[in-house]
Amino acid sequence: MRHLVTGATGKVGNAIVHRLVERGDEVVALVRNPDAAREHLPLAVEMRVGDVTDRESLRIAVEGADGVFNCMGLFEQWLPDPGEFERVNAYGARNVVLAARAAGVRRVVHTSTFDVFHAPTGGTVTEDALADYPKHTAYQRSKQHAEEMVLGAAGDEIELVIVNPSGIYGPGPWAAAGLDGMIRDAIRRRLPVIPPGGISLGFIDDVAAGHLAAFERGSHGRRYILGDQYKTIWEIVSAAVSVAGRGFVPPVIPTGLARVIASGGELISQLIKRPPLLGRGQLEFLLWQAHVDDRRARDELGITFTPFDQGIAKTVAWMERIERI
Repeated sequence: MRHLVTGATGKVGNAIVHRLVERGDEVVALVRNPDAAREHLPLAVEMRVGDVTDRESLRIAVEGADGVFNCMGLFEQWLPDPGEFERVNAYGARNVVLAARAAGVRRVVHTSTFDVFHAPTGGTVTEDALADYPKHTAYQRSKQHAEEMVLGAAGDEIELVIVNPSGIYGPGPWAAAGLDGMIRDAIRRRLPVIPPGGISLGFIDDVAAGHLAAFERGSHGRRYILGDQYKTIWEIVSAAVSVAGRGFVPPVIPTGLARVIASGGELISQLIKRPPLLGRGQLEFLLWQAHVDDRRARDELGITFTPFDQGIAKTVAWMERIERI
């Protein structure tokens, strides 16, 4: 089979690309910078220069594809121009599905997020509890809108499956804005404090396997949460330092102080046009402390999830191998 993968240099898309190539499928990756992308992609991957906001580049890239994995997206919780989330995450996703539909592609897997669901603080997220209100941040709202748009663009001509990963960790292209940077800095003794709250986690191998299973066995229009264990940020950092056998586990910032820091940091960021150390959206997401119910992915897709102690050990070993720590 031949597949188009968007976001092929991100952690999720890259893991999917490698698995497709390993099983002998043809893969086309939509990339903006082929020189930079080649570092992360197998030689067998055909690169097409383009962007999800450029419909003509998508038309060319999707020619001859049997399936599409739409893994692209801006995942930061803060950008100088918040409208960029909507342009890329929502309208870009719609462009991908429209291009696939015009090319006669039969099946698309769209990567969303578990942020689109509703649960009370500390509650459990399920696929049946889709939030019926605009979420807190521009990122979250763009992902909500993206789901609406891709389902509408698919119509009755494409089988579209949505996967909703939780917090992703593990080997793959470096993601300094996520858990990668925090784990590295703790092991290097450069992390001064830890934000409060936590996140439900999905090891990258399991998330990639979930995408392939969704393509093969997922039902049209159905959502599948890909995630497993909930951990506080302190627990994640502590486990990484323990596995590495070095580093420092700093104290957790009190919630009230964290909110002051996040608000003040965003005001400064608007002036200097650089991301805050802790954005309000990121903080509120961590304080949501939502757990995930992964039974649908286990039952319908046949996915199993890597225990956290094994996943964090593989993550630290990968960082040491690529000399990030």
